[in-house]
Amino acid sequence: TTAERRRACSRQAAHRRHYRAAMANLTVYANQPATKGKVVLHTTIGPFDVELWSKEAPLACRNFVQLCMEGYYDGCIFHRVIKDFMAQTGDPTGTGTGGESVYEEGGPEGAGAQGIFKDEFNGRLRFIHRGLLGMASNGPHTNGSQFFVTLSNCEWLDKKHTIFGKITGNSLYNVNRFGELECDSKDRPTYPPRIQRTEILLDPFDDIVPREKVVAVDAAAKRPKRKEKKNLSLLSFGEEAAEEERDLSKVQTRVQSSHDVLEDPRLSSQQAVDTDAIADKLRRKQSEAAKREATQSAVADAAHKRGGSGGGGGGGEINSDNIAK
Repeated sequence: TTAERRRACSRQAAHRRHYRAAMANLTVYANQPATKGKVVLHTTIGPFDVELWSKEAPLACRNFVQLCMEGYYDGCIFHRVIKDFMAQTGDPTGTGTGGESVYEEGGPEGAGAQGIFKDEFNGRLRFIHRGLLGMASNGPHTNGSQFFVTLSNCEWLDKKHTIFGKITGNSLYNVNRFGELECDSKDRPTYPPRIQRTEILLDPFDDIVPREKVVAVDAAAKRPKRKEKKNLSLLSFGEEAAEEERDLSKVQTRVQSSHDVLEDPRLSSQQAVDTDAIADKLRRKQSEAAKREATQSAVADAAHKRGGSGGGGGGGEINSDNIAK
């Protein structure tokens, strides 16, 4: 019947479309260069087996491998996910504005200023299927540590972002899980997936040396500690120990100078100030003050006695300022 013929034609057309798509994919993969290097990204939505194009994008691959080797990506979230487009990660701050490359100024050829490196394009690498890894950037030659995974065909990104790897094997199915995430108006997932750790299965570079992690020294630890005063009231024999501690604190040790230690005729061991004379003067002042205090006390007692015998004269308040004169 006519309906059956239409259904048959529809099935044939569908088969042809699937065949062309399959052949197109085979052509794409056949045209892609061979990979060298393999890294596994262990994430909260499953592992991603990543193969690297270390020959076509040596700067990007070296940067990626070394950051993985140093644990730089451990804990990084996929902070930006756009359905049927891409999922972005590689920023330790999780804001999308942080991260930097391993390169310093004056590094390998092609590396730019400190923290960034130049783009690397290859005619056989194009954003024409999902599972490709590309470098995220703010413009030409501003690659750092952030990268993204394509979730679909993104041909408009060709010659704008460096392709350095692809997800292969059964782990490619985990890419579909990005499309199940709920995101806000700024494309940030409500519960962002996270890179738990990275595992290098095949290092394409034999000369990478991980940078040493600089541990920040606590400034407080560098400050000289003040000598704590003993709380002897908490110890046994507290009163005796406290008395001994007070006696020891009264003993002042004098640091000897070079004049006392060195036998140098140019240095005099005689004190520049006569301490004995100063001590005598201090004792005289103390003695005079004691005499004045005794005189004031005697005068006050006499005045009190006169006031008491005056029979209602009343002992007025004594102004001690007048006595001292």
